[in-house]
Amino acid sequence: MARNDRLADFVHAALSRGLAPDAVRQALTGAGWSGREIEAALGAWLPGEGNLPPVPRPRPYVSAGEAVVYGLLFLMLGLICWHVAALGFDIIDSLLPEPGDLHDPPRSSLRWSIAWLIPTVPLFVWLNARIARATTGDPGQRRSLVRRWFAAVTLLLAALALLSDGVALIYALLNGDLTGRFAAKAALVALIGALALAYYRDELDAG
Repeated sequence: MARNDRLADFVHAALSRGLAPDAVRQALTGAGWSGREIEAALGAWLPGEGNLPPVPRPRPYVSAGEAVVYGLLFLMLGLICWHVAALGFDIIDSLLPEPGDLHDPPRSSLRWSIAWLIPTVPLFVWLNARIARATTGDPGQRRSLVRRWFAAVTLLLAALALLSDGVALIYALLNGDLTGRFAAKAALVALIGALALAYYRDELDAG
């Protein structure tokens, strides 16, 4: 039997006998369990009242079907951010030419980004609306571990993008290479990163 299973069984048995959570916590601490392990085990149960046994609290879960849906949503969001940035960079290059430019940016890259955005944006909107409807009908879906892991990865990547963007902007300023074009691109990256952070800002604390 796994150590966490033994801990869960002990907590359930102790609460079933009417022991107070503080007494259970003290016994487990004396046995060498860590505070995090103890609180997680106690948090899984709500002491029953009257003749009720301990009541299990809702727990996070994993679903293969949701992994496909949330994985596709994550992929669509990444593609949209990438191609919005690429499209924005090309437009900024056209609007803010610099003395060293020999020719306009290739129009094929503009068309390529637009070609990606045309199908991915509607698909992302549809998937997001589908998930929002499902979550409204069943709030328990917000406890999906798959959903929270994809949110965590998105937040990590967005935070790294914002950090890298800030470092690059500071370096350009200190090096004397800060131009209007560079500042505009940095602002675009910051905006995209901030929107990604705002989209998933509540996911890690859900459920």
